[in-house]
Amino acid sequence: MSNNLRGSLFMVLAMLGFAIEDAFFKGATATGGVSPGVATIVFGTFGTMGFALYCLWIKDPLFTRRFVEGPLLIRSGFEIMGRLFFALSLAFAPLSTTSAILQAAPLVVTLGAVVVLKEPVGLRRWAAMLIGFLGVLLIVRPTPTGFDATAIFAILGMIGFAGRDLMTRASPPEVSAAQLGVLGFLMVFIAGVIITIFEDAPVSAPTLPALTLLLGTGLAGLVGYSALTVAMRTGEVSVVAPFRYSRLLIALVIAYFVFGERPDAVMLAGAALIVGSGTYTLLRSGRKHGAGSAA
Repeated sequence: MSNNLRGSLFMVLAMLGFAIEDAFFKGATATGGVSPGVATIVFGTFGTMGFALYCLWIKDPLFTRRFVEGPLLIRSGFEIMGRLFFALSLAFAPLSTTSAILQAAPLVVTLGAVVVLKEPVGLRRWAAMLIGFLGVLLIVRPTPTGFDATAIFAILGMIGFAGRDLMTRASPPEVSAAQLGVLGFLMVFIAGVIITIFEDAPVSAPTLPALTLLLGTGLAGLVGYSALTVAMRTGEVSVVAPFRYSRLLIALVIAYFVFGERPDAVMLAGAALIVGSGTYTLLRSGRKHGAGSAA
């Protein structure tokens, strides 16, 4: 098996894990057995414990002073923003809408790389980003008759994740993936605390069915993060990265059969524009680095 094929398969596995994670989280909060804030706290606790045990196993320090310096401090702020609003979106917005808008994150990362990291981007990739933005507008439908206010949660969550990914590029190389996992899930925990502070309902322990679903959320998340790490370190990034979009296909199938959601043609068209423009951007980025010329 070639490295590219192996990396692509691990990327699909990662996206399967993340899609199942989202479905479990939405299922837990939709039952009324746990609030979005408490669910996020429990999920953050499961994830932190999982990566902490992995750090101990590979003998990595659990904490490093780099966590509170420069890029990682900014990364943590974006992680809190992403997790906070993504959790609210999973709880209150359709899974299909949340997953579709999330696919615009690579486009926002590219835009951030231009503005923050001063990376050169050619006209064709600018056009691709504009098309992806139009896809988001098709999903959100900012008109009095079609606008869904809960979609704002997904947009803000997507921006938070894009900022996190951008700062991950600038993070110190001596900080391992396992340490980043510990830091990331600690921020998930903090995001849950923030949500809980502003929730109207009193804080209460999750019911047993909700706790079972949250355990599934944590396990699926650990599988997704682990597979993603292997995927991004195996094969060529330009070949492996576009398989991120398999998450949307998996999420749409889950939304259809599990939650009874029926995305209409306009939303599917918007999702297609986002995936198509994002895939083009990733492939152009790969060709750019391979040829050593501006895209």
